[in-house]
Amino acid sequence: MKKARKHAFSLRLRLLTSYLALLLITLSVGAMALMFLIGGRRAPHAPTFARLAALTQGLNYLDFIADFPFDRGRDLLQAQVHELLDVFAERRAVRTLHISVRTEGPIVLHDSAGKYTPGALIQLRGEGYHNKQLAKVLGRGSEQFFGSFVDPDSGEWLYAGVMFGQQRGFSARVASKDLWLLAEPQPTVSLQETLSVFSNALAPPLLQAGIVGILFALLLAALISRTIAQPLQRVAKAATGVARGDDSVNVPVSGPPELRSLAESFNHMTAEVQAANAAQRDFLSNVSHDLKTPLTSIQGYAQAIVDGAADDPQAAAQIIYEEASRLNRMVVELTHLEQLQAGKLSMQRERIDMALLCDGVVNSLQVVAEQRHIQLETDLRPVPDIIGDGDRLAQVLTNLVSNALKFTPAGGIVQVALARSGGGAKVTVRDTGVGIAWDDLPRIFERFYQADKVRGPRRGNGLGLAIAQEIVEAHQGRISAESGGEGCGAEFVVWLPGASGV
Repeated sequence: MKKARKHAFSLRLRLLTSYLALLLITLSVGAMALMFLIGGRRAPHAPTFARLAALTQGLNYLDFIADFPFDRGRDLLQAQVHELLDVFAERRAVRTLHISVRTEGPIVLHDSAGKYTPGALIQLRGEGYHNKQLAKVLGRGSEQFFGSFVDPDSGEWLYAGVMFGQQRGFSARVASKDLWLLAEPQPTVSLQETLSVFSNALAPPLLQAGIVGILFALLLAALISRTIAQPLQRVAKAATGVARGDDSVNVPVSGPPELRSLAESFNHMTAEVQAANAAQRDFLSNVSHDLKTPLTSIQGYAQAIVDGAADDPQAAAQIIYEEASRLNRMVVELTHLEQLQAGKLSMQRERIDMALLCDGVVNSLQVVAEQRHIQLETDLRPVPDIIGDGDRLAQVLTNLVSNALKFTPAGGIVQVALARSGGGAKVTVRDTGVGIAWDDLPRIFERFYQADKVRGPRRGNGLGLAIAQEIVEAHQGRISAESGGEGCGAEFVVWLPGASGV
């Protein structure tokens, strides 16, 4: 008992440790995944848009245009402006673009990075950002634009752009549909920044949540481990009782489905052990009776012959011979049953005509039926041949028909029927005899079990039907018994697969 409790406590401790380790690993993996996911994500656009808007205020495109004489041509004016944009881009570490908005789409007129050639189309994606400070600086009629575009070589860029309205003669120098953009690459959050944010903002609440989760998990794990360990402890205690000879113990069926199945299997096992022990006790009782009677006769008649007191020594010797033969048959049946159950008894494999086999068994027992004034009938229909051992199958049928004749009173009927069923042959032995009690019917094929406990000296040793079942199952067949109860007769059915199904 102490050992079982020790094992149960050890199991609980291992379960608790496993749950705790699983929780810690889950939390650690979750935290690492969170950091890497945050570290690899894109940064918000608003800070970049605000910085580009501030640079746009310092660029002041209108001052660029105002510094050039009016008599300069448009192309020369644009070239000089583009030079100034390049200088501004180099000094501010920003990318500048001059875009012309046309019906076919935005056309790049100048790109300080040189990625877009003049005249190339560019796909601009706008966003709903608006900078109030930039709006105050821009003139009336001017518009601000914010969004992103994908560079063919360097990925996604964010931009801030301005389209100027018509003022101070500006339309005479630069078209009013021109966009002037400042752009920076799409920023991402670095792992260092993530760790900084994590340690300052996320770590404390996550740590607190982790501690609460661990405490809750420990409580839940204790309940779960108790739910698992207690049924196992009960099964271990019951198993110890069975090992000591107490086969009446049962364990409550509770817990998870797997443990419930274990408890049900254990209870089924103890029921089988009880049944086996009861059958063995019955067998010992029956065998002691069956051995006592012939041994008493052998001893008595042998003593009479030795003393010269036998009136007919030859008749006495004949009785001794018959009783010894009876004992020998019992030993042979026990040996056959052990060999069948161990799979050591050899079986012949030949094609068998079941109609001929049944007819031969019935003819061999016809004399017994006539002596007991019982009508022995047959109904043999064509069936597929069987592959098997004819002598063993004849032994099965002889046992069934002999039992039917034994337990059918004078004037009764015993019928042997043969019919096709499920691609094989079905042999049915019916009688109008004493029948089988409902309690005995489920155990009729058990080894050593006897259902005819009140039938006096006609009872056997409880091995015939057990041997018959082993032989039928060795042929991949089935055997079953049915009865309406005591006094309602009995029916035994043997099914064997046809030759093509073996």
